[in-house]
Amino acid sequence: MPENNIYLPEGMYPRSAATLPALTAAMERRAILEGMVLRCDAALSLHVALGPYEGIIPREEAIAPWISGAGRDIALLSRVGKPVCFFVTGVAADEKGSPKITLSRRAVQEEAGRDFARRLRPGSVMTARVTHMEPFGAFLDIGCGVTALLPIESVSVSRIPHPDCRFRTGQRILAAVAAVERDPLRFTMTHKELLGTWMENASRFQPGDTVPGIVRSVQDYGCFVELTPNLSGLADLRPDIREGDRVSVYLRSIRPERMKIKLHIIEKLPPLHGPTPLRYQITDGQLDRWVYSPPNCVKPPVETVFSPLP
Repeated sequence: MPENNIYLPEGMYPRSAATLPALTAAMERRAILEGMVLRCDAALSLHVALGPYEGIIPREEAIAPWISGAGRDIALLSRVGKPVCFFVTGVAADEKGSPKITLSRRAVQEEAGRDFARRLRPGSVMTARVTHMEPFGAFLDIGCGVTALLPIESVSVSRIPHPDCRFRTGQRILAAVAAVERDPLRFTMTHKELLGTWMENASRFQPGDTVPGIVRSVQDYGCFVELTPNLSGLADLRPDIREGDRVSVYLRSIRPERMKIKLHIIEKLPPLHGPTPLRYQITDGQLDRWVYSPPNCVKPPVETVFSPLP
């Protein structure tokens, strides 16, 4: 089971019945609840839908200060229309007798952060949700709004120009911890190891097959065509082929000992709408070492070693 099964990414908690007795009970047992942010007011407090009621997360309780980007107001404004998780910190009545329900997202994040700092180490496999993407990588919610960076070079073995070639915002994915910084608490993630080795991906194909692929690189000596996110082959140049084109390719040969696949481009295909669905070979547990290269490959091994924390 992924290591953050207690502190899930926001958007993955079930919505609870929001009665006043249920909210009071949740406050007493410090249960993590989730609700949709209806608006952010002028004081930058978040107003959260709780069934027939509305809870308020004051600005100082909306995000833990050690989380990257916490000092920017946009971090709060960007929560409108999205789910947040929280503890109920108060259930009372205002001067008109209406329910006044106060919440804290920060307290949940700090509890999750302490748990992650204590338990997680490089190689821990986690469930995550993509929050936004930049050319250098994707930002992930690894639990209760705790963010982590997935650098673009760690997304897949096949190189891509932008993370949106592989993910969409809001997508649930799996990732492994690559590094943990203690002060301030920060996590760097990796993803390619979970998509399988060269042999695990190549076993899905046979010489003589014709399959779709995506041109990821055009060099003087040929075109690299992605067959899966962790497997590419080399095809001869064609003057009408550009990076990003979707093509059909004929598999001429598969050579595990040299980690090579030779292809022939048949024709250009219409582009896909959205990223290619991901197929994970590893879905939970703790990784210590991952070897991408096939056994007996004559090339130096391509591998990841997850170093223990000092």
